[in-house]
Amino acid sequence: MAERSEYMKPFLKWAGNKHRIMDKIRELLPPGRRLIEPFAGSAAVFLNTDYKENILNDMNSDLIHLFMTLKEYGLSFIDECKQLFIDENNTPQAYYQLREEFNQTTDLIRKAALFLYLNRHGYNGLCRYNSFGHYNVPFGRYKKPYFPYKEMVIFYQKAQTAHFISEDFESVMNQAELGDVIYCDPPYVPISQTANFTSYHANGFGPEEQLRLAKVAEELSKKGIPVLISNHFSDFTLKAYSLAEISSFDVQRFISCDGKKRKKVTELLALFSGKKSI
Repeated sequence: MAERSEYMKPFLKWAGNKHRIMDKIRELLPPGRRLIEPFAGSAAVFLNTDYKENILNDMNSDLIHLFMTLKEYGLSFIDECKQLFIDENNTPQAYYQLREEFNQTTDLIRKAALFLYLNRHGYNGLCRYNSFGHYNVPFGRYKKPYFPYKEMVIFYQKAQTAHFISEDFESVMNQAELGDVIYCDPPYVPISQTANFTSYHANGFGPEEQLRLAKVAEELSKKGIPVLISNHFSDFTLKAYSLAEISSFDVQRFISCDGKKRKKVTELLALFSGKKSI
């Protein structure tokens, strides 16, 4: 769709990237002084909104550390990352060697650069860890992985308005004050009983966490702080967000590594509007 071309793309490949539905999110996000994202992911919403201040949180500490490193070191860090994007490193042998280095290194700047390398060279843009907390995504076999120089420069410039943290979503949301706006993009409720989209990180996000998020959103809304939440459209989410204003729409998704196999799923945006009369 032509309307999507105006939006800035994140420099990371990320499951559930909101770039494609940015028009719907921006339409519902209220104005405010500061945006708080308890589930930052690739930070697509942050990149495509114009709040004066931003708090970006994610339980994936590797992700947040990459954002912090890029914010602090800027162009010199981007150049360091670019050195990893060479043909010699686009082989299974090099990938698994660098993945092992990522899992073992104590050099935090090197680890941040390797996280970007793994994100762009690993299978399907996944981010996954085993039970020991080790990154374990297999090699992606791309002809020439894209190095996101322009996207990283844009992020670096905008990151000067942001504070990055890695905490539980509730503690971050409870930092909100009047004038703040909260956008939540939690791991989605599974579409089916056999689907499970919460295992991308060592910390799961089950029904209890989904309901806790909805409760915190209700409480903040009653205090005059608006909260917008993305999720799948389902009986569970409709019940959980019963006090919110619901917008639903279809989104086309890839359901396998075969790009010809696509499926439309229905998503929702639940706005807890922040009106004290709720």
